[in-house]
Amino acid sequence: MASHFFAFLLLCFSLLIQYSYVAGIISGRLEHTIAVSSLLPETICSTTEDFTDNNRLKLTHRHGPCSPIKNSKKPDHKQILAQDQSRVYSIQHRRHHSSTTTTIKIEPNKIHQSPLAGTKIPAYTGKSFSTANFIVTVGFGTPKRDLSLIFDTGSDVTWIQCQPCISSCYAQQEPIFEPTQSSTYSNVSCSESACSELDTSSCSGATCLYAVQYGDNSYTVGFFSKDTLTLSSSDILPGFFFGCGEKNRGLFGKAAGLLGLGRGSTSLISQSKTKYNGVFSYCLPSTSSSAGYLTFGGGAPANIKYTSMLTDSSMPTFYFLNLLSIRVAGIKLSISPTVFSNAGTLIDSGTVISRLPPAAYSSLRQAFKQKMGKYPTAPALSILDTCYDFSNYSTVSVPTVALEFAGGVVVDLDFSGILYVASLSQACLAFAGNSDAGDVGIFGNIQQHKLNVVYNVGKQVIGFGKGGCN
Repeated sequence: MASHFFAFLLLCFSLLIQYSYVAGIISGRLEHTIAVSSLLPETICSTTEDFTDNNRLKLTHRHGPCSPIKNSKKPDHKQILAQDQSRVYSIQHRRHHSSTTTTIKIEPNKIHQSPLAGTKIPAYTGKSFSTANFIVTVGFGTPKRDLSLIFDTGSDVTWIQCQPCISSCYAQQEPIFEPTQSSTYSNVSCSESACSELDTSSCSGATCLYAVQYGDNSYTVGFFSKDTLTLSSSDILPGFFFGCGEKNRGLFGKAAGLLGLGRGSTSLISQSKTKYNGVFSYCLPSTSSSAGYLTFGGGAPANIKYTSMLTDSSMPTFYFLNLLSIRVAGIKLSISPTVFSNAGTLIDSGTVISRLPPAAYSSLRQAFKQKMGKYPTAPALSILDTCYDFSNYSTVSVPTVALEFAGGVVVDLDFSGILYVASLSQACLAFAGNSDAGDVGIFGNIQQHKLNVVYNVGKQVIGFGKGGCN
């Protein structure tokens, strides 16, 4: 009888542990309670960390008060979400129409004007740029010129605007880079292997030309070049390959260009592999009035849990993950694992709103709405169809949402990764469903808020940890 009793106690204890884990021991709670007054962004930069004495680059939202870029006109929420959808469309297009190396076409009768005049590039050679939201400042050339670039894990080619622009550059905040003023600058020749590794390239005489056109019709065209890249006082990369753009148009704001952190051979990660072993990490701030970090190499933050980094041959630039399930208020949703595996899931710093297969999104939305039943609903906002009116509340409670990846890695989302707050009267579930079950899922940048995210390309793993950006 005693043995049966102890067996019963052991079973109860086991079930209690299992239930506690599923019910949110990961975060210690089943819901987030937050003051409504804190939902709206601040107009003053709140960060106090000094980034000058370490190897971490300061990472800021390009439209926020901490950004080095001072944009006079910021996009509204509908514009942001419409641009986000444009990026997603271009990613999906690339998934179904694998890109190949393309030759730039140059109109012969315009060559005398400029090697780049009349340049024609094919559509959808890249991805939509406009919602890549985060800025870092790095140095180019000798002597070093600091330039503010948008960082993007979904792009390979790093590029900046260069003189002479011949009236073909957009307005940027910092002075445009002048190659002739750098003692270490040189053009890449067409015979160098780096030129042939570009998705889109051509030659002007023996000099390599590059081009990237994004899904929103933004583009950059110029000379493929190399110069010294300075990330910090102790992180200097001589002979770094990048695009020196003399024809650039699009929704780039006043940033000087882009820092490409994809997996292609021309990306910063690939070029610095011997120095950093293919390791970089970042934390995206939860508000536009705070700052995060971007760092290369070095030891990972504490308490990082790793999941496998996967590769999709049709989209080799992107980092893929094996998403297994979703939990709302600690309860695992009833979604077949094949729903995720059939579509695949990538992590992208440039997509704002995470995208899910239709069946997964429907299950998430239903569970979320059940937990939010006491709050009045609000009209849909563009692609966001589950919205609430908090204008008559001083505090709100929102169920926790967690994503489970292969290897037992459970990522508990920050409150700011669950709701997209356009106003106190329109706060929406920050996920959207894809239109087709075969469209790739995307782990977007809102859901990455305040996470330490570590990419180790050498070991083919991606890690997540809580408590980032502190």
